[in-house]
Amino acid sequence: MVRVRLSVAERREELLRAAIEQISARGVAALRIADVAAALGVSNALVLYHFSTKEKLVAAAFTYAAEEDLAHLRKLLGRRTSALRRLRAAVRWYAPTGQAKGWRLWIEGWAVALREPALRDVTRELDRQWKAALAEVIAEGVAAGEFTCPEPHGTALRLTALLDGLAVQLTSYPGAVSRARAQEWTDEALARELGLEREALTTRPG
Repeated sequence: MVRVRLSVAERREELLRAAIEQISARGVAALRIADVAAALGVSNALVLYHFSTKEKLVAAAFTYAAEEDLAHLRKLLGRRTSALRRLRAAVRWYAPTGQAKGWRLWIEGWAVALREPALRDVTRELDRQWKAALAEVIAEGVAAGEFTCPEPHGTALRLTALLDGLAVQLTSYPGAVSRARAQEWTDEALARELGLEREALTTRPG
């Protein structure tokens, strides 16, 4: 098969996407440069040309995944609709019952970050930006009189902690919690934090 010649940026993106898929399937510990190369039908040398070590490839792959998630978050929160609808859309997307990042990938990332400073920096920055973005839209909703929340940053921390914990349960222990129950708990927590009845969240987010 004749391969199309890609630019440096295109090739790096292709390699990063392949690395993400392989990390999700195999885990970081079992990942080899050869796995990424084989997935794309390229040589090990080509992968090492762009990412000189496995560690650099892994860190770059998680950075790429984080940037994609943050870009989607900004898109959701940038919609021209109420703060409540934007917030609910973001929380529903982030939740393990939604269509957010592959949770298996990020659980793997958290585990490896305990031993890898470069990856810890990536996951910490992703976490910081998520919380800051949620806190900002919560503050906008308070200012607009849509709901009450005396501590937007605390609310953002509690919500993401709940969602991360549910993600571990749903991903690592199938059957421990149903997706329907996890969604119910997420909606209840969001409504409680905003001083609303849960029914206020039932309108389809814009």
